[in-house]
Amino acid sequence: MMRNDGVFVVAEMSGNHNGSLERALRIVDAAAEAGVDALKLQTYTADTMTLDTRSGNFLIKDPSSLWCGRTLYELYCEAAMPWEWHEPILKRCRERGIIGFSTPFDVSSVDFLEKLGVPIYKIAAFENGDIPLLKRVAATGKPVILSVGLIGPEEIAEAVAVLEREGSGPVSLLKCTSVYPAPPEASNLLTIPDMQKRFPQCGIGLSDHTKGIGVALGAIALGAQIIEKHFTLSRRDGGVDSAFSAEPQEMAQLVVEGRRVAAARGTVSYALSEAEQKSLIFRRSVYICEDIPAGGFFTERNIRCIRPGDGLHPRYYEAVLGKRASRKLERGKPLLAEDVEGFRPLSDK
Repeated sequence: MMRNDGVFVVAEMSGNHNGSLERALRIVDAAAEAGVDALKLQTYTADTMTLDTRSGNFLIKDPSSLWCGRTLYELYCEAAMPWEWHEPILKRCRERGIIGFSTPFDVSSVDFLEKLGVPIYKIAAFENGDIPLLKRVAATGKPVILSVGLIGPEEIAEAVAVLEREGSGPVSLLKCTSVYPAPPEASNLLTIPDMQKRFPQCGIGLSDHTKGIGVALGAIALGAQIIEKHFTLSRRDGGVDSAFSAEPQEMAQLVVEGRRVAAARGTVSYALSEAEQKSLIFRRSVYICEDIPAGGFFTERNIRCIRPGDGLHPRYYEAVLGKRASRKLERGKPLLAEDVEGFRPLSDK
């Protein structure tokens, strides 16, 4: 899944199709035009997700939730994509040169997606502890992207072990804050380099539910190799995920700037680049700013630390003050060690 330019960008359609296959296909086109690497679907039915009841926690009561007052069943009925849409959408992805894949939410979803030949599987954060689902996905032998919201290191290790033991392809882990939308301050992006240390065999990335692209760019700077971002044609069109979804212009900006950030990560290095080598000449050094006769004293009036960098290093400026000139010196010339009577730079002593 990795690109040569360091970051794999996934546009998540989720429920932003708003019940229209035509709109879903337009989302594919817009994602491809934005330059993403892949577009992801979600494969489930309301009945495979939950029960049709308003009792207990089947009803969302949190007043801060986008979906307060609705039941889980109602929400999944609205957001679910008809399974007969998958084939034309995945075909459109291939035609547009991007990877199409999906998140299955139960074993029957995996069986269905296998018939369509999806090349990658995604496990959602709320399903990352569903061991039967993990085993079925692993049995395909295909790469797996696992969102690790809602679980700590021990459960992440358990899920990775199940996938690897059951024969999955390469496993990637996405840092995920399972709040919709997620506040930036809850993102805790410094977890990304820690995940890299704990799970060196896995690719690491971010499943981003924040508004805007700043958090995603920050994740890339910290080493994220995969960015998954919900995507819509326009937030004004509404939909279950629209409030925290990127629009086409934002996604295109994420792709361009994200790859710049990935390229800029480089390695730990204090060495000067080839481009910087050319700039060394413009550092400050000690220069003669008034004509000085042979034997004249160096003072704060007749020598200064200025650009360019042809003269003595500024570290020697104070050591030269009060010493005599070994020869006549002209204004605008760099001061050299041999111009100062009895002076030797520290490195020569």
